[in-house]
Amino acid sequence: MEPGLGKVYIVGAGPGNPDYLTVGGQRCLQQAEVLVYDALVSEELLSWLPVGCDRIYVGKRGGQPSPQQAEINQILVDQCQQGHQVVRLKSGDPFIFGRTTAEIQALRAAGCAYELVPGVSSALAGPLLAGIPLTDPVFSPGFAVVTGHDLDALDWEALARIKTLVILMGTRTLAEICQRLLSHGLRPETPIAIIRWASQPQQQVWQGTLLNILQRTKGEALSPSVVVIGEVVGLRPYIQPDQSETQPDQ
Repeated sequence: MEPGLGKVYIVGAGPGNPDYLTVGGQRCLQQAEVLVYDALVSEELLSWLPVGCDRIYVGKRGGQPSPQQAEINQILVDQCQQGHQVVRLKSGDPFIFGRTTAEIQALRAAGCAYELVPGVSSALAGPLLAGIPLTDPVFSPGFAVVTGHDLDALDWEALARIKTLVILMGTRTLAEICQRLLSHGLRPETPIAIIRWASQPQQQVWQGTLLNILQRTKGEALSPSVVVIGEVVGLRPYIQPDQSETQPDQ
């Protein structure tokens, strides 16, 4: 970081556990003068901030008051123009269903310098930490990652043909997701897993099928979760590590 010259570092925080923050991301935190951070960022990551670093919380959580994107954009521009080293810390990877493009456009329009620092997306880390391979020579030649926010924007006929689906922010629409996949030809016995708080000490995993997962998770708080659908979910018993010292599955 260059002292006296304002710059914004857009950093992916990973899935939450500090072990999965990149070395570059940690270096940015250790030198930050201003931190602008999201709701799902682990508090443990903030322990790397230097004394005197200003913290600006801009988290967005469903159904709760939160800053508008234009307001966040302006915060980044203002802090950069004041000559600060700004870290914009985003959960997961900055380009996986974040609003990073809007922030970059605002920074470019204002002539602000910025740098992108990749992060580990929960779309990749969540299944791995639950013992679910997203690809497999027999069961899955590839996978798709989608968001469950706007189901009408997705091509369900095409998605139903993909062997493995990863859905972020999909627990609120889980019933409709299951129904759409069933109506497009997936078997009711198709395995599904829901991984909540992936990588965190309180990680939980629910496993079932498109037919019974709603019953198995009835009354449970599922957000924030990664949803995995496909035959690869059935490989968990052969892959997952010893669970004796972790949160038991449901």
